[in-house]
Amino acid sequence: MARFATIDVGTNSVLLLVADRDASGGFQPVAERMDITRLGRGVDATGLLSPEGMEATLRALEVFAREAQSLGSEGLAVSATSAARDARNGAEFLASARARAGVTVEILPGELEAQYSFDAVAGDAAVCPPGAPVVVVDIGGGSTELVYGRGPTVTYRHSFDVGAVRMTERFLRGDPTSAASLAALRAFLDGTFSPLPARAEGQRLVGVAGTVTTLYCVQHAIHPYDSRRVHGGTLSAAQLSGLVDRLAALPLSERARLPGLDPRRADVVVAGALVLDAVVRRLGAPSLAVSDRGLRWGLLAARFGVTAHG
Repeated sequence: MARFATIDVGTNSVLLLVADRDASGGFQPVAERMDITRLGRGVDATGLLSPEGMEATLRALEVFAREAQSLGSEGLAVSATSAARDARNGAEFLASARARAGVTVEILPGELEAQYSFDAVAGDAAVCPPGAPVVVVDIGGGSTELVYGRGPTVTYRHSFDVGAVRMTERFLRGDPTSAASLAALRAFLDGTFSPLPARAEGQRLVGVAGTVTTLYCVQHAIHPYDSRRVHGGTLSAAQLSGLVDRLAALPLSERARLPGLDPRRADVVVAGALVLDAVVRRLGAPSLAVSDRGLRWGLLAARFGVTAHG
């Protein structure tokens, strides 16, 4: 079997996937890693990647690129999303990534980011029965992608400039979070997502990325993280609403100690939960399926899948 790797450089975290491509063209994971480096801290206000965020992210890239090589990957694709798209000094980060980690980072447009997240879900029977209509929501640190489709066909996709880090920095104040800032963020999100097309009857909602998997882990007190217990799980709208209230009411120090919540996400999880809750309410979905496979899986198929090689 051929072995390939992808690295997804997000606003909040960096994720590595190493996988074997089997004879049927499918991929089986060999190694998955995650590090929270907060590349996008402050970008919403300053328009610049901070030295601290870049340094932490470059260190993670060096480690992950070495691991991909040591595991025998024949190819490595690296993508960056919202923070690198928005920052005026994104070119500096790309040059440093080449110099220090020996990798070429592709900055993905929001629409392509959405497509890759959809591809990862649409081809995964654990969260989406083959051919079933689906809405995919991918909540990142700086942006949130919504994609509607059935099978391989996309009927709507859009990248919104709202994410767990961006919304925390822009709106949330106080410890515990103040009621006024929560109300302001809810109102902003309701307006942001108002253009979304209605969800068709029976259309499944699937959530991907760290906010979604974290909320599922907190709901079920899953610690340490176990993808076998998370992937394919279901989070009801009522559970999500309860999580929003519970997390927002806790001081940061108590929130950081919750089973299932990585302490490094504790400061941004309330905003992420509010983004997800706003989408669920706008679509009137009774629940959502949870996927821990996101953009990095779609990037893997696009770069190293059988169709990518003809």
